[in-house]
Amino acid sequence: MNPRTLTGIALATAGALLAVPAQARPSEATDRGAASRSAEARCAALTGTAVPAAVISLPTRGGRVHASSPVTETVSGVGLTYCRVDAALSPVDRSAPDITLRVALPLDWNRRSLMFGGGGYNGTVPDVRADVPFAPKDGTAPLARGYATYASDSGHQADPAKHPILSLDGSFAVNDEALRNFAAGDALKKTHDAAQFLIRAFYGAKPRYTYFAGGSTGGREALAMVQRWPTAMDGVISAYPAWNNLAEALYLGHATQVLAQPGAFPGPEKQTLLHESVMRACDRLDGLTDRVVSHPDACRFDPATLRCPDGADTGPSCLSDRQIAAVRAISLPWKWPYRVASGERGYPGFPFLSGADMRTPVLGFGTTAPAHPMPLTSGYGMQYWDQWVRYVLTRDPGRDSLTVDPARPGKWLNRISRLSELQDINDPDLSPFARAGGKLLLLHGAADELVSHRATNDYYERVADTVGPRRTREFMRYYLVPGANHANFGSPAFAAAWDSLTAVQRWTEQDREPVAQVVTDANDDRARPLCEYPGWPKYRAGDPDSAASFTCARE
Repeated sequence: MNPRTLTGIALATAGALLAVPAQARPSEATDRGAASRSAEARCAALTGTAVPAAVISLPTRGGRVHASSPVTETVSGVGLTYCRVDAALSPVDRSAPDITLRVALPLDWNRRSLMFGGGGYNGTVPDVRADVPFAPKDGTAPLARGYATYASDSGHQADPAKHPILSLDGSFAVNDEALRNFAAGDALKKTHDAAQFLIRAFYGAKPRYTYFAGGSTGGREALAMVQRWPTAMDGVISAYPAWNNLAEALYLGHATQVLAQPGAFPGPEKQTLLHESVMRACDRLDGLTDRVVSHPDACRFDPATLRCPDGADTGPSCLSDRQIAAVRAISLPWKWPYRVASGERGYPGFPFLSGADMRTPVLGFGTTAPAHPMPLTSGYGMQYWDQWVRYVLTRDPGRDSLTVDPARPGKWLNRISRLSELQDINDPDLSPFARAGGKLLLLHGAADELVSHRATNDYYERVADTVGPRRTREFMRYYLVPGANHANFGSPAFAAAWDSLTAVQRWTEQDREPVAQVVTDANDDRARPLCEYPGWPKYRAGDPDSAASFTCARE
C-alpha cells in the first residue's frame, strides 16, 4: 500500500461521518433522501466560501467560491448527483487575471480526487465530467466512478477576439504572473491546493488517493506535478506530453520558416501523395499491411523518390526540390547553435516519414503556407509559434513572427534562455516521486503530428539513465501506440483506447503492476498489445484484429 495514504485512510473514514450531519447519517433508520437533501444544502452553502491564501502553498491573495449548486445528470451513462463548485483565485499582481477553477463533488464519493490538465495555451477550464486521454469511448469517466474532479484555466481566460481557436490565444503572456502560472505550472499547485481545501470543506475529509491526468499541454502539466511537487499526486497519467515546451516552440519556428519559403509548402494533394507513398513503403515492415506503421524506426522512405522532373513543381503528382528539402528538414532533428538555461539543445523532429498523417487539418502542415498575418488555415504549430513570438517572446502583438529566426535570434537570445527555465519541464530525476510511492503512466501515439513521440522517447530514456532502468520500472511505464495521433484528432490510423485510469489506480492502491495491457482501436473492431517502450507490436499469425496475434518485439 502506498505509505503516503495510511493517514489519509483514517482521516477519510472519520471524515465520511463528519461530512453528514448526525440526523442524516446512513443507518437502517435513515432516510437516504434526507441525507441527499442535506448534502445538496451543504453544496449550496459553499457559495461565498473564502479560500484562504494560507492554504495555498504558492503566493496568491486567496480566493472565493462564486457559485455552487447541486447538479443531477447522466455522465458516461451513469446517473449521478454532484456539487458543482466554481471559484476564482486572486493573483498577487492585481493587473494579472484570476485563476478560474471548477470542482465536481459527487454525493457518492469514492474517497479519491482527480485533477485534469489543459491543452495548447489553455485559457478555458477543462470539462471536469470528461474522461482521461485515450480513454475507451464507452468507458466510465472519473466523475461517474465517484472521483471528486477539478481543473482550472491555468490563470487566464482565452479571448475569442484574439484567436478563434481558444487554445491558441497567447495574449495573456504579456503579464509576468500569468505567464508563470501557465509556463512554470504555478497555477497547477494553486488550483490543487484550493480544490483540496474545498473537498475537505464539503466532505469533512481529504481524499485517500489523488490523481492527475492530462494530454499535450496537460501531459506536460502532469510531469510538472511529478517533478515540482512529488508528494502532491499518488498516480499520474501523462499523454503525448509537450514537456520541452520552449524547445518545441523553437522547432516550430524553424518549421514555420522552412514552410514559408517560396515554393516550399506542399499543399493538401502533395501531402496525400507523401502519406500514401510512406504507407506503401513502410506499412508492411511490421508483418501486416493494415495502414498502421508499427515499426517506425525501420521506415527509410526517401521523399526524393517523388521528385518532379528537373525538380520543378509540375503539379500534385510529385514534389519539387524545395518541397523535398522542406519535408526532410522538418522530419529530421534540429539543433540550435547556442545555449539556453534549461540545457536543451534541440528538438527531434516529426515522424511523418514513418506513419504520421500530416494531412490532418490544423494539427499537421495545415492547408496553406505560413505567412504574415498567420493564416488560420496554417498548421496549429505554426500558429502556436506566431502567438509565442508576439506575446511570450517579444510581447509585441503586431510583430511579424516570420522576422524572428530561431536559429539566429539576435537580441532575443537572453529572453529565450530565461523562458526555457519556465517552459522546459526537463528534470529527469523523479526519485522524490518514486520514494513517495507515486506511479506514472506515460503514453504517446507514434503518428502524433503535433508533439513528437521522439521527444517523449528522449524523456523516458533520460529518466531511466538518471534513476536507473530497474528503479524506473518500479514506478513508471511508457507505452508507444503505433498509428495513434494527437488526442485521436480527426481520423487517425489507430484511435487509441485504453483504460489507463483503472491501470494506474490498481498499481497505486493495490501494487498491481500493469501487465499484458491491450489497446483497442476506438474506430474499428481491432486490438493490439500495449507494448512497453521500446517494444512494438509485431504480427505473428492469426486474426489480424486480435491482440493475441501480435508479440511485442524489440529488434
